[in-house]
Order: sequence, then C-alpha cells, then structure tokens
Amino acid sequence: MGLQVGDTLPHFIAVDSHGNPFDSKHYDGKALVIYFYPKDDTRVCTVQACSFRDQYEDFKALGAEVIGVSSDSAKSHQKFASKYRLPFLLLSDSDKKLRKLFGVPNDLFGLLPGRVTYVIDKKGIVQLVFNSMSGKIHIQKALQMLKTM
Repeated sequence: MGLQVGDTLPHFIAVDSHGNPFDSKHYDGKALVIYFYPKDDTRVCTVQACSFRDQYEDFKALGAEVIGVSSDSAKSHQKFASKYRLPFLLLSDSDKKLRKLFGVPNDLFGLLPGRVTYVIDKKGIVQLVFNSMSGKIHIQKALQMLKTM
C-alpha cells in the first residue's frame, strides 16, 4: 500500500551522491519534498531534475528541502548532479529498500520504477503523494501543496 497522506515519514538511512550517509532524522522539523524517479540522465528524469533545480529557490523560500531518489549508484548520482548543476541531494536506493518503505509502484507496464513525489510537513506528516510518469507536473503539485501548508 505504501505511504499515504496523513502517515508519518518513517526513519530511513541511505547513501547520498557524495557517498555520505543520509539520515532522515537530521531533517526532523523541516518540510521535505522527496521524489522518486526511474533513472539518472534519461530524458524525462533529466527534465524533472532540472525543473526541480530551476525552482529550487522557490522550494527553499517555502522552507522545504528537495531530495531525489533512484536506484542509481552514488557515483552515477554524482555525475548526474554535476552535469546538470543540481543543488539538492540525490539518494542511492540500489537495494530498493526505500522504494519498498515508501511503497513506490512500478509504471503501468511494470518495466520501469515508478515516479512518485511525497511532500512532508515540518511535523513529519505526509501531505501529498503524487504518482505520475510525467516529470514536470511533480514540481507544480509539490509547490502548490507547500504554499497551502
């Protein structure tokens, strides 16, 4: 079933694009936009990441941190972030534990990992779960939700 609106963000640890451990507890008290995407440096994923990048200051102004998650390695994330000047963290989920923890489904045909965005408020409560293989609309939906929080 996965995380739903009203659920509490579960604690998790992952590796970021710099090879450092990421602990979700370090973000307690901060709004988060966590988006899962299929693969680094593919057309739709790149458009989505660059859209988050281009509006990153809007997210920061609303008090939120953006975090991207895919099954790519930390090294792949580092290249992707550097190539497109991504100012936010990318987390490696090579063992797919985060996907399972959040309940991110595969696409309709089961071939690609799903594309889902979660907006979590400062109290750690999920306020939005948006599932769509269209990349750019995730940014709009997340910003709309943050503006109402």
